[in-house]
Amino acid sequence: MPHYMKMGSIPHKRHTQFRKPDGSLYAEQLFSTEGFSNDYALLYHTYAPTLIVKCDDPIDISPVIAEEKMLKHRSLEGFRIKPEADYLQSRKAVLVNSDCHIIIAAPTQSMVDYFYKNADADEMIFVHEGSGVVKTCYGELKFSYGDYIMLPRGTIYQIHFNDAQNKLFIIESFHPMRYPKRYMSKYGQLMEHAPYCERDIRGPEHLVTHDEKGDFIIKTKKKGLLYGIHYGTHPFDVIGWDGCCYPYIFSIHNFEPITGRVHQPPPVHQTFETDAFVVCSFVPRLYDYHPDAIPAPYNHSNIDSDELLYYVDGDFMSRKHVTRGMMTLHPAGIPHGPHPGAVEKSIGAKETKELAVMIDTFRPLQLTVNALEIENEGYVMSWAE
Repeated sequence: MPHYMKMGSIPHKRHTQFRKPDGSLYAEQLFSTEGFSNDYALLYHTYAPTLIVKCDDPIDISPVIAEEKMLKHRSLEGFRIKPEADYLQSRKAVLVNSDCHIIIAAPTQSMVDYFYKNADADEMIFVHEGSGVVKTCYGELKFSYGDYIMLPRGTIYQIHFNDAQNKLFIIESFHPMRYPKRYMSKYGQLMEHAPYCERDIRGPEHLVTHDEKGDFIIKTKKKGLLYGIHYGTHPFDVIGWDGCCYPYIFSIHNFEPITGRVHQPPPVHQTFETDAFVVCSFVPRLYDYHPDAIPAPYNHSNIDSDELLYYVDGDFMSRKHVTRGMMTLHPAGIPHGPHPGAVEKSIGAKETKELAVMIDTFRPLQLTVNALEIENEGYVMSWAE
């Protein structure tokens, strides 16, 4: 999906001999999506990326479902999740279905003694609080508040945080995540009407080749189990790579809002898509400019999708008692809309400073036990206030 990149040293033609200074061959690896039918990258390793020396017993990390079926508006306080030192242990799935897992995390320490690979899902890590660098075999990606860190499935990475204050909103997608098709030309370029362009996409930088042997553990997630796979060489031993499949960052602050004379529907906020859900970014913007416009969103029914809104910062004219990190889930089948008084209050307003991430899933979401621990009881009755 991203545009073509290359870093480091690569041979003049793919699948040909590429030798080290001592005359031995570098090990070529094809990293591809959807078999051999979509985007890919070619990586050139100092050592073969297959040198397994030991395998630990797997650990079951599957989400524990608390409510499989429900038809009720829900609200969760994301910042009530307890911070934990370890990055993987800090990840708490709160809403899941067969297409995606929605996770919140508050890790306090960097990953230093292991690497991580999600073999099942693309990952989108939204940085609500914190900063640091994601280290990969492609290079480094520096991140900070408001960044979407996009990691194709199978990417081996380490996250190094600058301090202990980190709040992350994570989506594991079992479908490839991509730019919306309507933003793309038939040749793969982001078009003029898209709310962002290639200049806004930050690819890896500072490729560092680790020529190291030892015991390197890659904790690998597959089908709800976490496997500890030990390799005899450092996973970041890549001398060079090129292609269109690699991790990248897009900042929500670079999303350019689309406005109109009257209230615009949610698809104008769309940022990423899959075959099973979409991701939208609500950013500071001017309100509608028709003289009789009502800036507050109209009541609407989610006939085909569950709507999850993750509140980041700013004022939210359509909701009462909103806190940072709050999540509201409005399931398919029943209407929702502004809280009482919000419509009249919005008339005449010129702009909003709200910042939020929305996920619309085409299949129902299920609540986990983690979700029930941080739920705002009584949210479903809040329209009667």
